[in-house]
Amino acid sequence: MPHFSNSLKLKYVKLGYQYLVNHILTFIIIPLMLATFIELLRLGPDEILKLWNSLHLHLLQILSSSFLLIIIATIYFMSKPRTVFLVDYACFKPPVTCRVPFATFMEHSRLILKNNPKSVEFQMRILERSGLGEETCLPPAIHYIPPKPTMEAARGEAELVIFSAMDSLFKKTGLKPKDIDILIVNCSLFSPTPSLSAMVVNKYKLRSNIKSFNLSGMGCSAGLISIDLARDLLQIHPNFNAVVVSTEIITPNYYQGNERAMLLPNCLFRMGGAAILLSNRKSERKRAKYRLVHVVRTHKGSDDKAFRCVFEEEDKEGKVGISLSKDLMAIAGEALKSNITTMGPLVLPASEQLLFLFTLIGRKIFNPRWKPYIPDFKQAFEHFCIHAGGRAVIDELQKNLQLSAEHVEASRMTLHRFGNTSSSSLWYELNYIESKGRMKRGDRVWQIAFGSGFKCNSAVWKCNRTIETPLDGPWSDCIDRYPVHIPEIVKL
Repeated sequence: MPHFSNSLKLKYVKLGYQYLVNHILTFIIIPLMLATFIELLRLGPDEILKLWNSLHLHLLQILSSSFLLIIIATIYFMSKPRTVFLVDYACFKPPVTCRVPFATFMEHSRLILKNNPKSVEFQMRILERSGLGEETCLPPAIHYIPPKPTMEAARGEAELVIFSAMDSLFKKTGLKPKDIDILIVNCSLFSPTPSLSAMVVNKYKLRSNIKSFNLSGMGCSAGLISIDLARDLLQIHPNFNAVVVSTEIITPNYYQGNERAMLLPNCLFRMGGAAILLSNRKSERKRAKYRLVHVVRTHKGSDDKAFRCVFEEEDKEGKVGISLSKDLMAIAGEALKSNITTMGPLVLPASEQLLFLFTLIGRKIFNPRWKPYIPDFKQAFEHFCIHAGGRAVIDELQKNLQLSAEHVEASRMTLHRFGNTSSSSLWYELNYIESKGRMKRGDRVWQIAFGSGFKCNSAVWKCNRTIETPLDGPWSDCIDRYPVHIPEIVKL
């Protein structure tokens, strides 16, 4: 009981400290304003008039000062970054015919890898601990025995995912193809000629002067890289609309060999995609869902281990696959540390920054073995969208950032329902939060993604209006069933 009492007291001490430090300016300014007001009342109108006349201000001085203030205000407003709004977005919902229950996945694995039962057993162990559910989807070409990863099948998957997401976005926003000024498509592993962005231009007959970009090879964090690129372009071009399409095409990248490090992606990656409409038009302010506040990018590619921890290569039999290193989680942790070191000062309240600073000084001067203070990011954000790369990724971030089960619920449920959809997983998570009716005006959202290279990228959004529960979308037919309990091991 005394231990509980002490912890309760410490909790209230910390709450009091946070309130005091975060509102310190208010506590200083209000007494000063009151003191000034009382002094003016004491002086009376005659004394105030005498004081004003004693200043000996000439008309020329007043005009010069006013002109200077106008110039300063003009420079400030012209140099101020343009606000980037997220008007709306749409996620691809795979058809039920593409679903891959555990039994189907394992049966296919046994038939494809019939000469290597150890590889089949390894995949079963991974699937049991993956955190995936029975409703994740793989493209039609992977359902064949053996799979048929042809160029035609890969293009077919790309068209299904991208065009479905784009059509949904047009329907939700009322956007017309001719209104798109910037188009950015990111897909890491499938990069055909003509590009996927050219495929979109051709399908929707977009304008000939459209600024189109196609990003490949940038891993699961490419979605936020695309957002950052769109933001930079929207700073240059006024009254522009930008559409970002994030996806990963699974068809040509299904590994059919026996290397364990390359079999992992088969168990985790699934179909998915999202289309996002960004705009800097002031007319979109009222209906926009979010406002982009910050994007922070961290690249650890200068380190050899980080560069090779997610690596596309051939195995001993000449079969191409994506190899995931055993050091992946440690490297992701270091990348996250670098990212939040930059992000922290931008978003954390003064109380958390001061505690971090005092701990840092204490470790440098008094005792290097002092436990480093981990800032409480729950003070800066109401919602967290952590890349659903796998159960281990979510567990590690929940532990490092000291998040509650509710904070990582969107990530775990997205992994369970849709699997690892690569760069688009963040948008399924955001849609989960909206579908639960939790997104209120003023709420802040932190999206965190990891990708090959190795990269850790973050985006911060502020909710522009309270969002009503969507009637359609990827969660519309199953949100009432979630959250579900996900056991540590699902026995197959």
